[in-house]
Amino acid sequence: MESVNIAGSSNIVAKTFTLEELANATRNFRDDCRLGQGGSRRVYKGHIDEQVVAIKQVDQNGNRKFLVEVLMLNLLHHPNIVHLIGYCADGDHRLLVYKYVPLGSLKDYIHDSSPGKKQLDWDTRMKIAIEVAKGLEFLHDIAQPPVIHRNINCSNILLDEGYQAKISGFSLAKLGPIGGKRHVYVKFQGAIGYSAPEYVMTGELSVKSDIYSFGIVLLEILTGRKAIENSTDGEEYNLVEWASPLIKDQKFSEMADPTLQGNYPAKGLQQALIVAEMCVQEQPTKRPAIAEVVTFLTHIASGKYDSESQDVQNAT
Repeated sequence: MESVNIAGSSNIVAKTFTLEELANATRNFRDDCRLGQGGSRRVYKGHIDEQVVAIKQVDQNGNRKFLVEVLMLNLLHHPNIVHLIGYCADGDHRLLVYKYVPLGSLKDYIHDSSPGKKQLDWDTRMKIAIEVAKGLEFLHDIAQPPVIHRNINCSNILLDEGYQAKISGFSLAKLGPIGGKRHVYVKFQGAIGYSAPEYVMTGELSVKSDIYSFGIVLLEILTGRKAIENSTDGEEYNLVEWASPLIKDQKFSEMADPTLQGNYPAKGLQQALIVAEMCVQEQPTKRPAIAEVVTFLTHIASGKYDSESQDVQNAT
């Protein structure tokens, strides 16, 4: 695998743990220590040297993904990227040890309608969106060569204290093109509904693929709807297909997440939806760079619409 050169990170090395140490940390992986389960993994809450950690078990068939995640996160350090403490490769066992992120995933807040579940207000939603964009900006613009996450979705955005966003799920991450090339070709692996059309259809992968996925997440944050969802009549709907005509017809208020109960700035919602629409353009070249997305969203979150209200519209 090619090396990733990040200033100041070359001396940071993830710690190696034994299976016994991690078993002790989780009381032998007891069910009441389990945080969640999905795909080929189980995640447990544990304690190591008085530090609270999250320990993810990786399926035996996921050795390559395990190695990718260890190599990537051992070098990629940013406030909006999950922190890898260490790993265990003991016999057939593969485990990853992360700094514990207490508030769960963004999916838990956007798509969980359980009674009593805390709802995210407008300012918190914008804060999360900006921080995810800043994490991607680090991957795309600071890492050399750039890193394409390849699996941005609400489940892979974790929330720390104060709802600080942390990008996780780096098992599919890929080093981006270098030498003036714009994309690479790989076998499609990712989340349907979040993945860019050119990547799904041809395997063409670039940083603009992550921009598309981010646009879907931003639409979910703003509307409360899922990327792909089955309607009551059994039909499957796609979030982009639902959102695009409403944005074109400027029916922005109809798109707002009902749980916001109208507590959002109309101009802010309008501009944020336009940014999301820019990100999910079918042609990769029409999608903005992540640095532009950070600028747009930061301006929107500031609420200063009167002085520069046309900034986002003029960029479309």
